[in-house]
Amino acid sequence: MIAEPNDDGLVQSVVAERGPTVLRIALGGQLRKLRESCNITREAAGDAIRGSHAKISRLELGRTGFKERDIRDLLTLYGVSDPLEREQFLTLARQANEPGWWHRYSDLLPSWFGTYLGLEQAANKIRTYEAHLVPGLLQTPEYARAVLALGYDDADTDRRVAVRQRRQEILHRTDPPIVWAVIDEAALHRPVGGPQVHREQMEHLIALAALPNVTIQVLPYSAGEHAAAGSSFSILRFAEPELPDIVYLEHLTSALYLDRRQDLALYLSVMDRLSVQALPPQKSIEILSSYATGLATITPPH
Repeated sequence: MIAEPNDDGLVQSVVAERGPTVLRIALGGQLRKLRESCNITREAAGDAIRGSHAKISRLELGRTGFKERDIRDLLTLYGVSDPLEREQFLTLARQANEPGWWHRYSDLLPSWFGTYLGLEQAANKIRTYEAHLVPGLLQTPEYARAVLALGYDDADTDRRVAVRQRRQEILHRTDPPIVWAVIDEAALHRPVGGPQVHREQMEHLIALAALPNVTIQVLPYSAGEHAAAGSSFSILRFAEPELPDIVYLEHLTSALYLDRRQDLALYLSVMDRLSVQALPPQKSIEILSSYATGLATITPPH
């Protein structure tokens, strides 16, 4: 459940503390369950809020904000008449409409990436495979600056770096997510930002790997061909049982969010195989140390 009353009848929302994005998804799922329990079509629900079936679909998927008038009309349509229960839904809708910290950077960030930041903030487990670069969640400020310089030539570099640094606060909060990263050795071999930045990034990965909630594995060149075929992706899982796992694939100007069961099964299988092919965590630390000290001598295959 996304919210239950306590002894005083007040709303207690677990996901509200995890940010508006996940709250929209959870609330949308509750509205979908209500609609389906009443055998009401999306078309009929859309008519009730002066919209379309597509708008209902967006609401139920958590892809858009909630208007209180729409919530009231849908609750009436679905037969929810108890004043306290209605107010709980409205309270959750207000919470879901509150901006996340990333909204202050909305002039820099595409909308599709803002969605990911909200999901990342809410996840309790993040598994990621990165083929070409150190994952953004694990980058040092100077490494991030060097990466961003490859794609942006503007005066907002400091703010873009600040976004990456702000994201990393989840690693150190009181209830941090489990982060399990598989990094291709090619990403470690690429000296982004020059020798010093590269060395500091390797040392940073070693330090992060010491955290109890962070696991880092290196997929070595010796692993040869593998299932991901050079395509980076992440899988996010949430503590709330009504929220599905989500696969995130980022492209240059867009991103894909996959939550269909068959897609999830495929990507989970690929991630599991990558984890098996990758070096164990302790051996991975040794590889990171060799890159940090400049002792790595493995030449990438041509």
